[in-house]
Amino acid sequence: MRRSPLPLVLCLSLTACMVGPDYQRPVTDTPAAYRYADKEAKNLSNTLWWEQFQDPVLNDLIRTALLENKDIKIAAARVEEFQGRYGVTRSQLFPQVSAGAQGQRSRSPRDNGPVPLDPSVDPVFNNYQATLGVNWELDIWGRLRRLNESARADLLASEEGRRSVILSLVASVASSYVTLRDLDRELEISRTTAKARGDSYEIFKLRFGAGTISEMELAQNQSEYERTMASVAQFEPLVAQQENALAVLLGRNPGPIIRGRDLGQLALPSVPSGLPSELLERRPDLRQAELNLISANALIGAAKAQYFPTISLTGLFGSVSNQLSDLFTGPARTWSYGVAASMPIFTAGAIAGQVQQAEAVQQQTLLVYQQAIQSAFKDVEDALVASSKSREQMAYQARQVDALRTYAHYARLRYDNGYTSYIEVLDAERTLFDAELNYTRTRATVFTSMIDLYKATGGGWVAEADKLTSTAAPLPSSNGQAK
Repeated sequence: MRRSPLPLVLCLSLTACMVGPDYQRPVTDTPAAYRYADKEAKNLSNTLWWEQFQDPVLNDLIRTALLENKDIKIAAARVEEFQGRYGVTRSQLFPQVSAGAQGQRSRSPRDNGPVPLDPSVDPVFNNYQATLGVNWELDIWGRLRRLNESARADLLASEEGRRSVILSLVASVASSYVTLRDLDRELEISRTTAKARGDSYEIFKLRFGAGTISEMELAQNQSEYERTMASVAQFEPLVAQQENALAVLLGRNPGPIIRGRDLGQLALPSVPSGLPSELLERRPDLRQAELNLISANALIGAAKAQYFPTISLTGLFGSVSNQLSDLFTGPARTWSYGVAASMPIFTAGAIAGQVQQAEAVQQQTLLVYQQAIQSAFKDVEDALVASSKSREQMAYQARQVDALRTYAHYARLRYDNGYTSYIEVLDAERTLFDAELNYTRTRATVFTSMIDLYKATGGGWVAEADKLTSTAAPLPSSNGQAK
């Protein structure tokens, strides 16, 4: 008795191996510590760090951006796209079942053909069919499993890309808000100084009319007044443009932005702690780069599997009858099953070219991943040194502003009492005005450097921010190496 080859084929499929390299995380050159690590750093990577600013308006703006920003919605739609692609690829691992039905009525000519139709036979006849077909490609060499591995990594990479958008968005909204409050303060300083100099200019015009001062002193006073008015005209459009930029981040049309605390009232966030080695797990863009590498690595195996035979199981079960009433009776039943195999013999280098292409893409993705790690370390180091040195700079500038205010006060007294010329007053007030603007800018730099540091170090706060969005979706579990 002949034995069916089906049990042997099923056994082979169950014990099949996958060709191609299995993924292993590349060894990376990780620094032991950051050069400019802060001694007072705290483990705050899993908290909503922007709440440390103690500005409820900023908190509301970030929540609004997480719900309405168009980049997040685009990233969420991209995740759904890759979910669909993963579903299509994964389906190929399972048997494909299809059903069909057909009804046909036809007439044969009596006198055409080599054998005339018997006059007693009805030339009109019916044909009814109902079939159920099955086709299953046995993944003996792991081609489909490698494609499934690649598709799953692409899906998880798209999700990490969405989280990268969240990371960048939160940092951008916070930085834009700080910049807006900085411009508000610079505009306020300019307007206050312009008003004071405008009042002084009116007094000087009266004194010039009375002949107590020269035209040179009047011109000197006017020049400083015009200079501060030019600063007002400079900052007013910058404020409006910054409002428009922030409104777009919030997913709105350009327009005014509600304000909260002044720049000087914002609380400075604490410095986050963390080791360089933790950066690989805390930054979603690095996890995304590694998942892209996993995907490219799997495609090498899928390409190499094309060298081996493709084996499929096919089956058909159904009924065929000339009468619809007899379609599902015993005599009308029909079935078949079989095994189909194909193997490339000569492809003129097509498969070799695909393998070479997959290996080259994997090498490119590896280099991109390594480059992303180096850039991440650079981002953290840059943010750390900017945070440290900008705070030192702000302390120096605060003392400089206090000293210049004293200088301007006594210069004005000396001029009023006739001990010096008005040039000394102009020099003191001009220097004080510039120092106040620089101090405000440095204060903003201190806040933005801290924001950049939280962005550069990443952390669990991205997952916490993700909870404030409505775009999260369930995903397949990762292999543990990129999560």
